[in-house]
Amino acid sequence: MSEEYKRLNRELVYDGTIVNVYKDTMQVANGQIQHWDFIEHPGASAVVPVDNDGNVLMVRQYRNALGRYTIELPAGGKNKGEDFEVCALRELEEETGYKAGSSELLVDIFTTVALMDERIKIYLAKDLVKTSQHLDDGEFLNVEKYNIDELCNMIYEGKIQDSKTICGLLAYKNKYCK
Repeated sequence: MSEEYKRLNRELVYDGTIVNVYKDTMQVANGQIQHWDFIEHPGASAVVPVDNDGNVLMVRQYRNALGRYTIELPAGGKNKGEDFEVCALRELEEETGYKAGSSELLVDIFTTVALMDERIKIYLAKDLVKTSQHLDDGEFLNVEKYNIDELCNMIYEGKIQDSKTICGLLAYKNKYCK
């Protein structure tokens, strides 16, 4: 932490299932004392799964925070001690019913730097092999295939608004679809 900013106290306000919420007492650069919210997240992984025809597998699922369905990359939270890539490949199979024959890191992001430490590593997965979905209880989603140009158009039309999905798709397009 910068010498201009000093955390004086961190108080746990909410111990959640996925996140913990803290109230930080901070001394800022001009010496004032302020209270900042901080949300601690265990991290997550996402995957851009590309089939042999060049289509990207996406998941359509209901998101309570938005009160609607979204189209997203397969993704999910890391288990304690789990490697980011292992998480990405596990989520790929759980959500889509496909295993990856090869994978590589595309981009590493922090989703909401103003108040949260959620880190998501996004991987490219290729050489997909069909297996079967293993959805969590209460998880209902559909797998859909799109080409990268359709997906980019959906981003610019505001039909895809999820930050990890936008980052992953644009990183894939920029690196592999010139």
